[in-house]
Amino acid sequence: MTELQRLTVSLRGGFNQRNGCLVINFTGQLDAYSEKQFTTYINEVLDSNQLSVVIDLTNIDFIDSCGLGAMVQTAKKCTQSKRSFNVVGNPRVIQTIKLVRLEEFLHLAPDLNTAIGKLSA
Repeated sequence: MTELQRLTVSLRGGFNQRNGCLVINFTGQLDAYSEKQFTTYINEVLDSNQLSVVIDLTNIDFIDSCGLGAMVQTAKKCTQSKRSFNVVGNPRVIQTIKLVRLEEFLHLAPDLNTAIGKLSA
């Protein structure tokens, strides 16, 4: 994995390829403060290739409504470009996604290996 790029004081992102999928991972907080940088970074990575995508939020400490909005926009971008994608998260992120009933829309997978397996099959 490449070194995580500092997007804001509280958010870092990086990506790598695994089994023919693009895995984009983040660490820190996905909130109103970091949403713009998150969206810009995701769009740049998605525009650079056409692989299926797994967005790994397992190292996100906090996600708020702005972060969820950024995830919805990312899902829409993937759908519009006919790109398969999955999202994985830790229990806190999963609970927040399920609370607003976005688990199906975001193609929430239980873990990274399952997400990659679904997309590379």
